[in-house]
Amino acid sequence: MADIGLNCVPVYPDNPSIEKNMALCTSCGHCLAVCREEIGVAAHMTAGERFACVHCGQCVAACPEGALRVRDSLQAVRQAVQDPEKVVVVSTAPAVRVGLAECFGEPAGTFAEGRMVQALRALGVNYVLDVAFAADLTILEEGTELLKRLLSGKGTLPQFTSCCPAWVKYIETFHPERIPNLSSAKSPIGMQGALIKTYFAGQMGLDPEQIVTVTVAPCSAKKFEITREEQGSVGALLGIPTLRDNDYVLTTNELAHWIQEEKIPFRDLEPSPFDSLMGESSGAGLIFGNTGGVMEAALRMAYSSVTGKAPAELLLSYQPVRGMEQIKEAVVQLGEREVRVAIIYGTRAAEQLIQNGQIDSFDFVEVMTCPGGCISGAGQPSGKVVPVPDQVRERRIGALYRADQTRSIRSSLDNPEIKQIYDKFLDHPLSPQAERLLHTAYHDRSESH
Repeated sequence: MADIGLNCVPVYPDNPSIEKNMALCTSCGHCLAVCREEIGVAAHMTAGERFACVHCGQCVAACPEGALRVRDSLQAVRQAVQDPEKVVVVSTAPAVRVGLAECFGEPAGTFAEGRMVQALRALGVNYVLDVAFAADLTILEEGTELLKRLLSGKGTLPQFTSCCPAWVKYIETFHPERIPNLSSAKSPIGMQGALIKTYFAGQMGLDPEQIVTVTVAPCSAKKFEITREEQGSVGALLGIPTLRDNDYVLTTNELAHWIQEEKIPFRDLEPSPFDSLMGESSGAGLIFGNTGGVMEAALRMAYSSVTGKAPAELLLSYQPVRGMEQIKEAVVQLGEREVRVAIIYGTRAAEQLIQNGQIDSFDFVEVMTCPGGCISGAGQPSGKVVPVPDQVRERRIGALYRADQTRSIRSSLDNPEIKQIYDKFLDHPLSPQAERLLHTAYHDRSESH
């Protein structure tokens, strides 16, 4: 096994997200450079030490030889679709709909939501839902948690976002003392999977043990996230220890390969809507795919919660949190309190703020590991240029913001489906039922790598 002293990132056989073909590796050092300079993991490692991968896959995105790749789950998903005893429920993350069309020769940032849904139906899945619905739910849970910490004076500040599994593992591994800063809210796919096998199953009259949950995501770290021991809340609730919240994650690229192999004419497909239950999202849920998107969505919700008014026009296009600048700061007035926020991409940049103590000057900190956010996840198409240039990233980002602007509902609080799921099933944010299914815990990994 190569170690950190050999100019490349080592990938172990038990890595759930990434694999490596050493026959293709030229030891060019691109993977190690991005891991050290952008992600910061390699900067913590010494020669001979077991490498503490956080599964972000940016080494894959930087590899010019194709020696590194995201682990493939497509065959297992295909088998589930072909099994008449299984009900396959696919949920798609926001960034997929602005990346998928690139795999079919369309311009970067093409918004292909309807054709993506239709392609999944043509592939034979039973239901197609939207992870952006669960992003709205995440905002209510994470935003309520933030307001509780801010207004009660209890709870650790700053609160860190917890949507990015690579960031969460980075904290667990290199800064376990900061675990209390992490929001306990699961990521949107964590919430989505738990609700599919409980609320959705109940509403649709389905047996949870027959359901196979599949998320299409731009992210390699999601393949790791669904394996976490804590992501078995459905099994714990129903007394079925083997039942996982989420069964499989496919990347945007895997979905494109599946469509291509089945010879589905993606460019000519008629758009189809998501299924009606857990298929409706606000514009705030959509922008989760962008750096700053979680922050903007949370601020819209927090403003309405504190003031009782619709989000101010400023917060419907909040420029201080937008753009490709790696570290952004803003101050927002919520009632009588000023709230200082930071938006960061690249865990190395977050590390610098932790090291110099500046991070403690904020109340709320959003961190995404990949450049520009989820739109640059390792499962997104790379095209002919490696890594993906900022121009492509900006087009994907812009497409999600434009989609947000066209939505009649712009704030997570106003999503009627979210109101319905609380009325019928969850009661209220941070309720005992919400805590069981939508929140999680983290643990110290500093000795395990």
